[in-house]
Amino acid sequence: MYLLGFSFIVFFIPLADAHHVLGRPAYSLNEDSNTPPSMNIETQIGDYFVTAMVFPAFPKPKEAGRINLYATHTGTNQPLNADVRFTVRDDSWFSANIEQLGAQVLDDNVYRQGFMFFNRGDYIITASFVADGEHYSIDFPLRVGDPLPIGLLGIVVTFVLVLLAGVTIVQRKKLLRSKSRDEITTRSGSVSS
Repeated sequence: MYLLGFSFIVFFIPLADAHHVLGRPAYSLNEDSNTPPSMNIETQIGDYFVTAMVFPAFPKPKEAGRINLYATHTGTNQPLNADVRFTVRDDSWFSANIEQLGAQVLDDNVYRQGFMFFNRGDYIITASFVADGEHYSIDFPLRVGDPLPIGLLGIVVTFVLVLLAGVTIVQRKKLLRSKSRDEITTRSGSVSS
C-alpha cells in the first residue's frame, strides 16, 4: 500500500519547478561582480584587436560601474602597453560636452576604468590611445538606467499624427460650413424667384 502511494506521488503529482536561480540576481550586482557584462565589443582597429566590456549587467544612475578594455597587437599578440584615456559624451545630436573619465595604465593585461553616472540616458564612451606614433580611438554606446518609454522617433510620429488629425478636422469643418452656406444660398434663391 505504501509503495502504491509513493509511486502515485512520484509519478502523478507534478513537482514544483524552481522559479529562480539561487544566488544574487544580475541586476543587483556591482562593478566587482563576475557576471557577464552588459556589453561586449570586439573590433580590430589598425594593428590592434580590442575588446571592451562594461560592468555591471544593467548600469543604473548613482551606482558604480567599470569598463574593461583589452588590446593586443595583431602581429605579435602582445598586449598594448600605453596609457588609455577614457572620455564620455551624451549620445545625442546636439551634445558637445565631453567629460574625462580618466587615463589608465595596463594592469594584468587589462585597462580598468570606473564610472558613475548620476542621470539615466544614452552615452558614448571613447577609449583612445597612441601606439607606434599613431592615434587610435574606439567609441561604444552605453545605456544607463531604463530606456525612455518613447524615443525621438515616437515623438515625431505622434506629432505628425496629431497634426494630420488637426488638419483633417479643420478641413472637415470648412467643408461642412461651405455646404451649409451653399444650401442656404440655393434655398433663399428658390424662395425669392
